[in-house]
Amino acid sequence: MTQRRYSLTREQARRFLFDYHGLSHEFDSSGKAGILAYIRKVGCIQFDPLNVVGTNPELVLQSRIADFDRRMLWEMLYEERSLVDYWDKNMAIFPMEDWPNFERHRQKHQAWFNKNPAAATAVLEEIAERGPLCSADLEYDEKIDWAWGPTRLARAALEGSYFAGRLALHRKASGRKYYDLAERIVPEKLYGLPDPFVGDAAYNEWVLLRRIGSVGLLWNRPSDALLMTGMKAAQRTAAFGALLSRGEILIADVEGLGHPLYLRAADAALLEASLAAGPLAAEGEKRAAARPMRACVLAPLDNLLWDRRLILELYGFDYRWEVYKPASERKYGYYVLPVAADGRFVARFEPEKQRGSEPLVLKHWWWEDGEGADPAVRGSVERALRRFAASLGTTFEGELPG
Repeated sequence: MTQRRYSLTREQARRFLFDYHGLSHEFDSSGKAGILAYIRKVGCIQFDPLNVVGTNPELVLQSRIADFDRRMLWEMLYEERSLVDYWDKNMAIFPMEDWPNFERHRQKHQAWFNKNPAAATAVLEEIAERGPLCSADLEYDEKIDWAWGPTRLARAALEGSYFAGRLALHRKASGRKYYDLAERIVPEKLYGLPDPFVGDAAYNEWVLLRRIGSVGLLWNRPSDALLMTGMKAAQRTAAFGALLSRGEILIADVEGLGHPLYLRAADAALLEASLAAGPLAAEGEKRAAARPMRACVLAPLDNLLWDRRLILELYGFDYRWEVYKPASERKYGYYVLPVAADGRFVARFEPEKQRGSEPLVLKHWWWEDGEGADPAVRGSVERALRRFAASLGTTFEGELPG
């Protein structure tokens, strides 16, 4: 069977990715239904505990969900349980229905649990009797080696049991994680189901298809988008080949890129709709008659940015999250967020730490080369900053630099 192979201009590829992630037009998603639909589409959104102006998943969702409120995410995670915190692409949030697909990941993390059965069992028994607990609730104060350095046995026992799937996150409060027995958190119809994948090849194909969907377009190259998949180059190439042979992915050749990109066949209709809609505004065309422009503030670990080398080659936008770099080695700042508008990256900024209802303050602002002069872009960015501030429960009262 001959499959369609797309030939895209760079502008078409850039536009599709913005369309795919719901960033290039008026908001088309709202409420919890919109949150769940987006996360199902991309598989997962990455979690990071740093909170300067909201956590990473909150920043991902505020840029895509028209009426996003942080309470929505909390309720979906810790009350309704339609979403779950676990490991996917690093720490992540994904639909609870995907829990069985990570059984092999949980099996790979049984080592600590198996080497420390007394402590692990004691912690499980305490939680079974007392209910959800955090490390401060447990009196296991012995210091032991742990992945991030020496830590209390209580923390290691909780996290080791969590990695192994014996515990799940009940809630988070003031930076503390409260754990409960996974069988109390994961629905009975999902808990304890066997690994659905027969062999590594089947799992590799599933997770590769998932990560292509996480970004929208991906190439067969080493990529941060494939973190924690465990695939070596040969396994990755085999998985691409198997998905192509079954017609589950399609090839998109993009002008000027030395490697083809791949999209899920299920997303072909969206690509064709994006191609048919054309650019936001052709040269000389009145913007009011073209596709609407919407600027947005993106998360530092936004799905669109998972493969930063691809973003650099496709958009010419060189972005690195510098929070873990020494101050002397940073090019921009500690916590810098990208700003997108009109299907491209137009700026980046470092916000001040958000405290309560204090207005959002821009500590530093950098326009990308050639940006900042177009009144339409500036107006759209100003509206985006006001929306962003509102999602934090505050306001933006400043002015954009020239």
